[in-house]
Amino acid sequence: MLIPRQKTPNLTLPLVGGGTFDLAAEGSERGTVVCFYRGLHCPICATYLKELEKLVEAFAERGVTCVAVSSDGEERAKDMAEKIAATGLRVAYDLPLDVAKDWGLYISTSRGKTSIGIEEPALFSEPGLFMVSPEQALYYGSVQTMPFVRPHFSELLGALDFAIKNDYPARGEYTGAV
Repeated sequence: MLIPRQKTPNLTLPLVGGGTFDLAAEGSERGTVVCFYRGLHCPICATYLKELEKLVEAFAERGVTCVAVSSDGEERAKDMAEKIAATGLRVAYDLPLDVAKDWGLYISTSRGKTSIGIEEPALFSEPGLFMVSPEQALYYGSVQTMPFVRPHFSELLGALDFAIKNDYPARGEYTGAV
């Protein structure tokens, strides 16, 4: 389990359109939103990422960068970027599943074709949403066992505004005896 205020695992992946996403080298003023999604096969992921795409600029106005990440290969990641009309949202691919586990993501096995007729990979990670500080420490995290009922990006923006205004620290950092 990741601990708030502690360093997150490293994350360096290729990006659709070229280049590399390197969390350690992001250099944003207030951090990075890392949105792990299931893959091209997931219609809920496409809807969710479209919402994030619409808010990338609003996050940037607050000094926060955004990236969407999956274990899909390059072609499937390109197809997802096209499907969601990604212009501001970076889409990273080839997430190794052992790295997904390091982030605390759940791993699922394929059930064949989904409702949209796309084959699920043999293994893939379930969703996770993280806000990582510029120092690569965990600020916020949410992981899921299913594609349903995800955190809303508009609420994350509101929480970010509150945190900036009130210098609100990451919570959940206590690891001692209870």
